[in-house]
Order: sequence, then C-alpha cells, then structure tokens
Amino acid sequence: MSDGKNKLRYSAQKRQNKIYLIDVTNRDGVQTARIGLSKLQKTMVNYYLNQMGIYQSEMGFPALGHERNYINANLELAELGLLSPIVLSGWCRAKAEDVQKAVELTRVKHLNLSISVSEIMTQGKFGGRLSRQDVIKMMTDAVDAAVEAGIQTIGVNAEDASRTDERYDEEYLIEFGLAAKEHGAHRIRYCDTLGYDRTTSIYDAVKRLAEAVQLPIELHTHNDLGYAVANSVEGAMGAIDAGVDAYINTTVNGMGERAGNADLVSVILALTKSRGLKDAQILDPRVDLKMAWKICNYVANAFGLPIPINQVGVGANAFAHESGIHADGMLKDRGNYELYSPEELGIGEYETRRIGRVITTGEYGGLKGLMYVYDQLGIEVKNPRETLDLVQYAWQHNQMPLVPDELWLIANYPEQVRQILTVTP
Repeated sequence: MSDGKNKLRYSAQKRQNKIYLIDVTNRDGVQTARIGLSKLQKTMVNYYLNQMGIYQSEMGFPALGHERNYINANLELAELGLLSPIVLSGWCRAKAEDVQKAVELTRVKHLNLSISVSEIMTQGKFGGRLSRQDVIKMMTDAVDAAVEAGIQTIGVNAEDASRTDERYDEEYLIEFGLAAKEHGAHRIRYCDTLGYDRTTSIYDAVKRLAEAVQLPIELHTHNDLGYAVANSVEGAMGAIDAGVDAYINTTVNGMGERAGNADLVSVILALTKSRGLKDAQILDPRVDLKMAWKICNYVANAFGLPIPINQVGVGANAFAHESGIHADGMLKDRGNYELYSPEELGIGEYETRRIGRVITTGEYGGLKGLMYVYDQLGIEVKNPRETLDLVQYAWQHNQMPLVPDELWLIANYPEQVRQILTVTP
C-alpha cells in the first residue's frame, strides 16, 4: 500500500512527467440528466477551453449523426487556427463498426474507445454473452480499426476500472491494458465510473497499472461519494510516480452523470495550491487559470444552472468572509484566510464589466439593431444580412440571448457557424 507521508513530499522530488487536462464537458457533461448544450454552445466551450490552455477537449460523439456537422465544423475551425492548439477528440464504444462509422461521418483524428471491464458490468451488461476474453477481443478489434483508419491518438477506456482492480480481478485490468498497448493504443483511461475509489486505492491501482503497462494513464472520476477531485489528483500522482504522464478528465462546474465529474477549476487549484504540490510545477504550464471565471459563468448560463455559492474558486462565497475572526484576519493579510486570490481566476477583470446575456438583438431583431450592437462591441460586420440571419438562427438554436463572443464568432466564421447550426435528421 502507499505511504501517505511519502506522498506529501511531491515538491521535494524532481519529476519529468506532467499532468495534462482533458475536459469532457462536451461529452460526459452534456450527459447530465435533464439539461444539455446546443451545438453552438459546445463550440464556445471548445473555444474557451482552448483560450484556457486546456490540452484536449473530448468534443462529442462522432458516430452519432446529429454530431456530424458540429464536429466537422469545429475541426475546420481548428485548421483555421481558431481552435488550436487544443486537441479535439471523440468518444465511441470500443466496437470496430463504431470506429468505422466515426471516420465515415467525420474527420476526427483522436478517439477514445470505451468498454466495460469489471466482472459485475461484464455480467450485468452483456448478460453472459461475452467472456472476459471476448471483451478484450472486442476492444483490440476496435483499436485495430482505429489504427487502420489513421487515428493519431487512440485512448482505451476501461469502464468501471475501480471495481475491476479488486481481489481476484486486479490482474485482468493489467492484461486488458497490455493488450491495448500491443495493438497500438496510446493511453489507458482508468475510469472510476461509480465514484467508488478512495484516494489511497486509486493511487495504488493506477501506479500498479502504469508500472505494468508503461503507457500514459487518464483519470476519469465521478463524484458519487464526493471524492472526484481528490481521486483524480491522487490517481494522477500514481501514474507520475510510475514514470508516465497523467491526463485528468474534468468538466466545467463538475457537470456530468449523476453527482458529476471532477470539476475543472477545483482540479487546477488542487494541482497548483495544495500541500506538497503548490511548488511542484507538475501541471501543464499552458493552463491559464484567469479564464476560470469566464468559462464557468458561460457554462452555468448555457446549462441554465446557477453556480452554487460555495463552488470552489468561482462561487459567490468563495471569497466572502463573515466570521469576526476571519474578517479581522483578512483585513490584516489576505493570506490568513485565502489560498488564492479572485484575480488569479480572472474575477476582477469581468466583475467590472457587464458579462454577456444582455444583447439587444436576437431571433426577431432587425439590421439597424444588429449593427448598433456590433458597433457597441467593436466588431466589424462584413455581410450584415448574412450575419443577421445567422444571429436569428443562433438565438433560436440556443434558446437564449447570445453573448458577445458568440456574436464575434458568427461575424468572423459564418460558414462554420452555419454548419454548426445545421442539425438534420
């Protein structure tokens, strides 16, 4: 088992490997029950993630027909430099036919292939029709199909890995990972699908898997027991201590199935401000925390869910102090009761300005109103009539007023926006 005292000495060890962030808001986040994002809003999430320096966005489901135009348009925006250098990836089942459909419908070049690996899921989902070896064969066939299709990054997702790495079953996860590597996979995604792990167990499991397979490990955690962020960080450290890079899956505001996934801002703060890690410089240096306030508020408004007042970093009470002792300490030195400042999250910059959502042009607006709004925003409009049409359709598409960045995108990339707004049966 791991030694907690040793794990607190992160900063004392020089490490060459890094932790990178793969945000899955546009895949797992949009699977949050009862809510969702439009294709334009998903595009804006990719845009903000790129500005934030996030390594990769799992942008959606390339094997689904209604995602086709959105994915291809976003890949065009990447080629045009707007969505670059962020890696735009897709998710599909670890089935060869799904891989083939994904590359037929889209030009995606990065894929994660997912299949259940625990005994309980193998029995419960496949009803005894597939053996454990059948599962590995299905996965390797999918990896082979991805290699043949020229996919540049192949991640293999071990769904319910946390309940696989137990008792008699732990060697199967290593066998699964080695088979994926042998067939050409580039990364293994360790999925704590039910939020079942604890920090010690996920550290040990990931370290053992990484040492045996010697591939970078992705951490995909859920928050059913409140451990998602802690498990992501400790699981990543297990990979780092095994000598490989780690990739943490996050979602903006912790959205996701059931109790959600690891929150993007919380993970960044944990990797840069916590005991033993604040001086380790282990996080991808491109990450810009100053984008936090902007992206968190955009996603909250797009989902129609207010940010909880006690949300880490960006909640209304994140920097509020009421206790007399706390207030006194704060007035003397901010560091008495704050590990980080609001300015580090970009809050000061946007609080002094109006934040989107009050735009006087929409689905029933006219040319004069449109041009007034664009003039106020300082955005040049090359084709007013086309822009008005797209603004009207985009308002209807989102079912809410457009923010300035959406209006800017429409004016500057009308061809791609038109494709994104086109969702055909």
